[in-house]
Formats: sequence, structure tokens, C-alpha cells
Amino acid sequence: MALAPDSVKKLVQAGYEVQVEPGAGLAAGFGDAAFAAAGAKPSDARADLTLRAGVPTEEEVSGLPEGSMLLGSLFPTRHPGIVRALARRGITAFSTDAIPRTTRAQTMDTLSSMANIAGYKGVLLAAGAMPRYCPMLMTAAGTILPAKFFIIGAGVAGLQAIATAKRLGASVFATDVRPEVKEQIQSVGAKYVGIELREDVAAGGGYAKDLSEEDKARQRELLAEQCAVSDVVVTTALIGGVLAPRLITATIVARMKPGAVLVDLAADGGGNCELSQPGKTVVEHGVTIIAPLNLAATLPTDASTLWGRNLTNFILAFTKDRAFVLNREDEIIRGCLVTHEGQVVHARAREAVEALSAT
Repeated sequence: MALAPDSVKKLVQAGYEVQVEPGAGLAAGFGDAAFAAAGAKPSDARADLTLRAGVPTEEEVSGLPEGSMLLGSLFPTRHPGIVRALARRGITAFSTDAIPRTTRAQTMDTLSSMANIAGYKGVLLAAGAMPRYCPMLMTAAGTILPAKFFIIGAGVAGLQAIATAKRLGASVFATDVRPEVKEQIQSVGAKYVGIELREDVAAGGGYAKDLSEEDKARQRELLAEQCAVSDVVVTTALIGGVLAPRLITATIVARMKPGAVLVDLAADGGGNCELSQPGKTVVEHGVTIIAPLNLAATLPTDASTLWGRNLTNFILAFTKDRAFVLNREDEIIRGCLVTHEGQVVHARAREAVEALSAT
């Protein structure tokens, strides 16, 4: 759900008329009465600014009022067809996944909010699928050693995965191609394992760029060794927050323990594991591979609350005299504005649309 009642109340207080589609919040635990109490009105589909929790279909884009605004996470380089449809409709579209990762924009960062949920829920999925305990247990029949978790990637999802696995009592190891996150990994309770890179891979904004071929080979060797001794592997790696590099090959999976579990939290970006099937759970070489899509939606109440606060903070940051002001000189607007006045203004999205048009 794009807004929870607490965010509706803030927008109404700021001078906006908020319309909510009847029944839209039921699956997230928010009834129509709660929205009405916060000041929302039933939707008549004539909004100047539409808020969404997911990427719209082309049919849904055609239903937006021409020249209106759209705010949500569009992942424009993944969905060039939708971007093209938005431009043709004259929609001014903002994509929150393209908001610069600056201190000022932290409260608007939907990627971080949803990644936090994914890291937490991903570990719970692994714990439910594995054939053994997570913590060390001392019983009358003897001692059960703690399960070994290996977390790949120490962004928001990875750090939350580490913290959650530690709370479950597991022995946790983690890696990231950015050596500067070693202290962060250790601060949440994991043991850092990594290679010394030949090239710097920091891409800014908390993201990593792709590795050189030499570093990729050395990293594969490390991953193979660590995966082979782990009961659970959780992958969270994304390049630029969008593209999932293929880190876990079929050969690496074949070396893993029978009964081991791999949770691919990068499935939305194509998956970090060669054998992942996004949206499905499969068993290969005796290893259960879970590749969930839109994992944050499995905790809809908290996900909707956080998402709504992110979008509300964006709107309020550019509200003046009880109206939204499109300031294209602002770095946040420049970073996330995808389409405007019939044009694709986001550089990478424009490249994706041009590539689509050329096919």
C-alpha cells in the first residue's frame, strides 16, 4: 500500500486532499475507516499526483490523467516500456529508487526501507527451510553446534540479515567487495571474510560497481570455499542498487552441503545465483534455493507504513504554500525525475527506452 493512515494525516495537515482507493489497504491491515479518520476521501481517479507501491502496467498508465504526476519506485532501466508509456501520456514521473543516497534524502529512501525488511525476512525463510537448528543447543542427548550462515553483500539488506541471523543464534560470516564495510559487518556480529581487491569498486551512495575479471576470479574462489562449509547462504548483491551480478555458479552450489539453503535476495534484479528461478523455490544438488520477489510485501503492514513515510517525506520536502513545487534545480528532483512534459529526462532510462525502440 502506497500510504498508511499516519502518512495520510500528515499530507492532509499540509494542505493536500488525499484520495484512497476503497479497500486498497485491507491486505496491509488498514481498513477504509482508518483512512477516513485520517482525513482521506474515496478515490475518483482524478488525482494530480498518484502514489504507488509498485510499477504500474501500461494499462494503468493509460488511466492516469494526462499531465498528472506519479510517485513510486519505477526501476526505469528495468521497465523501459512503462517509461515510454509515461512519457507518451505526458506524466511527470518520479522514481524513488533513483533518489540520490545523500543524508538529506535518507528519509525518502524506499530502497533502504524495503531492503531492511528483505534482509530480515530472508533469514527467517532460510531458518524455516533448513533441516537443523540455528543456535547452539546443549541437550541431554548432547550438544548441537550453531548453524553457519554466510551473508554476501553488506548493504542495508545484508546488514539486517547478519543482525537477524545473530539474534537466531547462528554463527555468521559475511563478505562484501567494498573493504570499507568490514567494520560495519563486525559491528552487527559477523566475522568478515574477503579478498584484497586490485581495483576500487566503490560506486558512491553505498553501492558497488562491477569487478575486474581478475578480482571476479579471486572472489569466486573465496565464495566457493565459504559456501561449501555453510548451512545457509544469503545473497544480497546489487550493482548500483539495480543489477544483480551472478556470483554463485552451479559449480559452487554443487559443492554445498546436502540440505543447505540459499536465499537469493537479489532475485528482483535477476538473481545472484545461476540456478535461481526468480519467484520460485527449487532444489538443485540437494540445496534448496529460494528466490523471492517483492519480499517486503510479505510484511505488508510495516512495509506500507515505511513506504508511505518515504513518499510523504518526499512530497513535504517540496511543498510550499500548500502545493507541490517541481524544482528541477534540486539534486533530489534531478536524480529521480524520469519523465516530464512528454520527454524521458532521466539519462539511463532514456538509454533503455532508445534500446527498446531499436529492437
